Amino acid sequence: MVKKYTSMAYAKADDMLFGNSKFPVKAGLGLEIGAGYTTPELNYAPRPQAGKSKDKLVKEYERITTDAMARMVQIGAPSIVLETEHVEQMSNNPDWGGAVAHAQKTIMEEYHDEYGIKCALRHTIGDIREDRDYLQLRGDKYSTFMAAFEECAKNGADLLSVESMGGKEVFDYSILRNDTAGILFGIGVLGSMDMEMIWKDIAAIAKKTGTVCAGDTDCAQANTAMFIAGGLLDKNLAHTTAIVARAISAARSLCAYEAGAVGPGKDCGYENTIVKSIAGVPIAQEGKTSTCAHSDLMGNLTMQCCDLWSNESVEYHGEFGGTTVQCWSETLAYDCSMMNVALKTGKAKDLRDILVLSDKFRDPQGYVLAYDNAYKVGQAIAKDGNNNYLRAKNAAIECCKIVEEGVNSGKLRLTRFETSALAKVKADLVALTDDADKFMSDNLTKFKQEVAVFRPANYGL
Repeated sequence: MVKKYTSMAYAKADDMLFGNSKFPVKAGLGLEIGAGYTTPELNYAPRPQAGKSKDKLVKEYERITTDAMARMVQIGAPSIVLETEHVEQMSNNPDWGGAVAHAQKTIMEEYHDEYGIKCALRHTIGDIREDRDYLQLRGDKYSTFMAAFEECAKNGADLLSVESMGGKEVFDYSILRNDTAGILFGIGVLGSMDMEMIWKDIAAIAKKTGTVCAGDTDCAQANTAMFIAGGLLDKNLAHTTAIVARAISAARSLCAYEAGAVGPGKDCGYENTIVKSIAGVPIAQEGKTSTCAHSDLMGNLTMQCCDLWSNESVEYHGEFGGTTVQCWSETLAYDCSMMNVALKTGKAKDLRDILVLSDKFRDPQGYVLAYDNAYKVGQAIAKDGNNNYLRAKNAAIECCKIVEEGVNSGKLRLTRFETSALAKVKADLVALTDDADKFMSDNLTKFKQEVAVFRPANYGL
C-alpha cells in the first residue's frame, strides 16, 4: 500500500506562488527547482525523418541540445531544463533512448563547465504499452517500458517522467457519450490503479540509479477532454464537462507522488496547481508559450504557481530568429526573468494575481484552476484521500460547486449549452453511490460488456 495524502501542504491558497514549493528538488548540474526562482523548461520534437535510424536520431538531438544551450548562454539565462519526450523508437528500443540521453547530457555538461549555467535533462518515456487496439498495461511490453526508464537514467537523464495511459480505453468511450460515471471510473479509479503500479517501479529505478523520479500528467484523458472542448465557439464537448474531468485527474496524478515521485510534475498537467496544493511538490506548467503545440483558454493563468515554465512541444526546424528551440527557449527565459524579478522585488503575488485575473473569468476551466479555487479542489481530494474513488468523486463535486458559485456571483458567465451540461454532470455525481466497492463492481460489469478493448486484467482485476 502506498501512503495517501490526507492533508494540504499549504495552510492557505495565498501561500502558493511561482518559483516556490514546499519541497524543492535538486537535479542535474547545480539546479534546484522550486527553491525561490523559476526556470524555463524547453520541450521539442525531432523532425520525422530523423527517426529512421539511431545514428540520425542521436545527431538530431545533439543539434537540438547545442542550439538551445548556446541561445541560453547568448542571452545570459541562468538556468534551463531540457525535456525530451520520447518518440516511439526511443522507448521501444531503450538503447536508443539511452544513447540520446548520453549525447544530450555530454553537451549540457560542457556548457555548465564552461559558462556555469544551471541545467537538467528530463526524459519523458513514451507509454508504449499498446498492442494494436488494446492496451497491454501489464503485458509483454512492460519490461521494455521499464528498461527505457533505466537506460535513460543510467545514461544521463536527471528527471524521469511519463504520460501514462491507464484507464484511457474506458475514458475514450465515456467522454464521447457524456458518461460521467465512466469518466470518473476511467480517470479516477482505473487511471489511479495503473499509476500506483508503474510509479512504484519508476521510483525504484530512480533510487537505484540516483535519478529524480519526477512526475506524471493526465495528458491521455483530461487533456483530451480539454482539446475536444476547444474554444469558446466550439460545442463538441462542454467546457464544464472538461473541467470536471480535469478536477478528477488531479486525484489521479497525485498517485505518482504517493508512490515515490518528488516532482517536478510535467508541463501539460493543467491539474498540477491542484496537485501542488496537496503535495507541495514543484511543478512545470505551460500556457501562452504552448501555442506552438495547441491552444488553451488560460495562457497567463497557468503561470501562477509554476516552478518550471514550458512551451509544450515544438518540432525542430528553422525560423527567422533561429531554430525553433532557440526561439522558444528565449521566450521562456524572458518570462522566467520577469517572474524572478517579481520574486526579488516583493511583487510576486501582485504578478501572480494579474496573471490569474487576466484569464480567470474567460472560461470555467480557468476559473476552477485559478489557485484559490484549485486549492478548494485539493481540499476535497484530501478529505477522503485514502480512497481513490471517493476523492476523485469529491473533486468532481467540488468543481461543480465552484463553477456554480462563480455563475451566481455574476463574474462567470455560461451559455445555455454549458449550463445544461453542468446540471447534468452535477446530477450524475449526486446520484453516484458512496460505496467504492459497489461503484467498482457496477462499472466493471458495465464496461466489460460495452467496451470490447477493456481488459480488467490490465489492472490486476
